[in-house]
Amino acid sequence: MNYENIQTPCYVVEEDKLIKNLEILKDVIDKTGCHILLAQKCFSMYSVYPLIRKYLNGTTSSGLYEAKLAHEYMHGENHIYAAAYREDEIEEIFTICDHVVFNSFAQWEKYKPLAIKYKKECGIRINPSCSTQEGHAIYDPCAPFSRMGVTKDNFRDDLLEGISGLHFHTLCEQNSDDLLTTLKAVEEQFGSYLYQMKWLNFGGGHHITRKDYDIETLIYCIKHMKETYDLEIYLEPGEAVALDAGYLVTTVLDIVENGMNIAILDTSAACHMPDVLEMPYRPQIVGGYDAKEKPYTYRLGGPTCLSGDIIGDYSFEKPLQIGSKLLLCDMAIYSMVKNNTFNGMKLPAIALKKGETIEIVKEFGYDDFKMRLS
Repeated sequence: MNYENIQTPCYVVEEDKLIKNLEILKDVIDKTGCHILLAQKCFSMYSVYPLIRKYLNGTTSSGLYEAKLAHEYMHGENHIYAAAYREDEIEEIFTICDHVVFNSFAQWEKYKPLAIKYKKECGIRINPSCSTQEGHAIYDPCAPFSRMGVTKDNFRDDLLEGISGLHFHTLCEQNSDDLLTTLKAVEEQFGSYLYQMKWLNFGGGHHITRKDYDIETLIYCIKHMKETYDLEIYLEPGEAVALDAGYLVTTVLDIVENGMNIAILDTSAACHMPDVLEMPYRPQIVGGYDAKEKPYTYRLGGPTCLSGDIIGDYSFEKPLQIGSKLLLCDMAIYSMVKNNTFNGMKLPAIALKKGETIEIVKEFGYDDFKMRLS
């Protein structure tokens, strides 16, 4: 990939890698008859929606604006779930969404008249209280005191009239063995209600396109629930759609020394890839290695005033220079959708690589910072 002439910072999504992921997901659809939806909260690069809709059934949204984006550009199934809906947005949501999933029976009771008016399919998110994650409570919907979903103790079977499906989301970057564990909890706690349902949504967090992912177990899970309860099955992966399909290209602005060499980049962990700090995790870099593994080690940091705006410590075969370009890997997901303009930072451009051609899809400037303020 020729990136030397790219104006940085810039997210670059490679179309061939995106297609490779989509082909894997389409194969699951073809083998099971399930519906797979793009979770826009992870990847909302709508310029590639015409490509994605050739493979997937539609999208899922976390609020009105995502739902509108899908309605305008995807033209497939349009699902939505939110922990709570705003009164001034809910009617528009019903006009453009096919499935509306509620987080509580109180919200369902409140908005049931609109569901009847617009004749849309509605569901309830359940919480099977089955945590399969380790060390990342911030991403665990089954953590103690979670606000996500209705637990068995709070389930209202007397309010199921008009509810056509159940939804759960318990995973984050996990394999299908954790899905299997979750489904056992779902069946044990909510199985009797599934016979009354039309569909079941497995939510997201399925790392289906990861190299070590066990697709056969996923297929078993889908077919088991589909055949046992006569259900349509939905999945809502986000990362699996664009996993490893994009880079964040950045330039070294300066190199300073304070006990070690520190390279200051024109990209920021805090602004352009917040999950690096929130998760936290250390992104891979093309040609970068663990600290001290190669001769030249640097701490990579952003240009903001935040002292902790640090990407990590990396070593390289050759010394970095001011002007050196670096490629941070797996930056299509949870980057564009979460970036911000703290410190007045310029937002990275967005580009699409087709074959050997890199096309700038969108650029950002001062007005994009200004329009967020008053």
